[in-house]
Amino acid sequence: MGLSSIGTATEGMQLCIFDLRRGQHEGQELDKILYFFPPDLPFSTQLSVVGLSEGLITFTRIFSPEAACEVIEAERHSHVFYEAEPDIWMVMIVEKSKEPEAIWRIDALREVLKEIHSLFIMFHGSIRALLDKEPGGGLTRAHLYPFIMDYLRDFLVGKKLLLPSFCDCLKERRTVQMLTVGREAAIEVQTLVRLLESSAGNAQCSSLILFQDLLVSTTLSPEDTVNLFTYAVLRLTPLVLSSGARSWSYLRKGNTSSHVTAGSTLAPSGSVSEQFYGSQDTSPAGDNRYCVVRPLQHDKWSKGKDGFLITDIWGVDAGRSDVTTPIVWLQHTEERMYLCAYQYKSLTLILLIPLSSILNGEQGVSTVKQQLLENASLKILKVEEKLSKGWGGENAYHVSGYRYLIVDGNRDISRASPPAKVTTLTKESLLALNRLREEVDAEKSRSKWDNPGRDKDLEVSIRAKNNAWAIARIIGGKELFMVLEKANETLLYASDAVEKFSNRYCSGAFSLD
Repeated sequence: MGLSSIGTATEGMQLCIFDLRRGQHEGQELDKILYFFPPDLPFSTQLSVVGLSEGLITFTRIFSPEAACEVIEAERHSHVFYEAEPDIWMVMIVEKSKEPEAIWRIDALREVLKEIHSLFIMFHGSIRALLDKEPGGGLTRAHLYPFIMDYLRDFLVGKKLLLPSFCDCLKERRTVQMLTVGREAAIEVQTLVRLLESSAGNAQCSSLILFQDLLVSTTLSPEDTVNLFTYAVLRLTPLVLSSGARSWSYLRKGNTSSHVTAGSTLAPSGSVSEQFYGSQDTSPAGDNRYCVVRPLQHDKWSKGKDGFLITDIWGVDAGRSDVTTPIVWLQHTEERMYLCAYQYKSLTLILLIPLSSILNGEQGVSTVKQQLLENASLKILKVEEKLSKGWGGENAYHVSGYRYLIVDGNRDISRASPPAKVTTLTKESLLALNRLREEVDAEKSRSKWDNPGRDKDLEVSIRAKNNAWAIARIIGGKELFMVLEKANETLLYASDAVEKFSNRYCSGAFSLD
């Protein structure tokens, strides 16, 4: 599906990015808008939405100068705010449901905004840097519009956008899901990591290893690990590359069991310039002055004969008729890196090589790839075989009688009941857990400002309309959320079930003893 085939409805979800430092003079207000969805709304409507958002930000700063505005609840809409960079704001506006219970969890929607921004930085650098490079804003808009539209396609179900709702309350965006491996396999993996990172000689390389859609090993910082892991699960893993396949990870949308859609649609109509920018020259998306890389395009990666993943997204080396190696930017080291991905069966290896260490460009990268194959081929086969033998399948982390989510916020790691098992829960149970998570989010937000730097222990239990229990325990920065539909006798019974789960599967991390 090409970029020019995107059309939109004018209700449901709105998403905008604007810069408070721009457009401060009369007649220049449009300059502050860097992105707007739906893109075919009249500029007067876009200005009205951005103006209201700017007013709410300014007003709330009067009462809380240190704490950025996070959410404003109106009668018919929820306004979700995220200050991505100083004075650069992302705002999502969603319509409220007629349901008596809230269908959206605000923190989950804000995590979508954070994910967009983090992935954008990984490929294009900061928004402010792009604005400094070309103060007119055309370069920034030319990158933002196609990037976010490609991102939103992952939320498509038919022609509807399926935003995270109460159906997704047993998932945690912007975390990685780890594969549990035994001691013998872990030693083999460590040896493989050393072989991978020695392929580039003395260069300080980094690596990421995945099995299926699960992380096995990383030598990156937690933030860069989350970003690379997210991109790998969205575009690189075997399940994604398989023809017509859908990854079972939460990162890949398409869950037909969901009870709610956002209302906005993406349907064929219009050209790029007309559909995105109307008749005024507020952005040069259709202007050939800008060379725009679109890393989130679908169906652009494939597996080469040598096992390395290839794509023409970054262009083609005219001199050698080879595709150009992708380049990413690491936030922790502030370094630009070549991204080389290799795949063998269910194993995906990502090697990141500093640009500064490769003196002869693509030829140097090819040399590193050849060295990797010579050094690590046999070890790759052995590791994949060991991990496959120990792999229990998509339901490997299912615990009978429990539907759960475990989050380690200190390490950005989560584990949850398999999506197929979560779909067996009733709507009432999911709504109860969604409400419970909203309460926990609010308590964590209050605690963050009252006691900065300290994690607050917390336990909350809610009885759903169908007599199921929704339970949350937060201890030492780790979080456990659980639904027990068969624990319909007493709270004591439900609490005892949580204790048994904690002791057996979490080494007692959530036990109250």
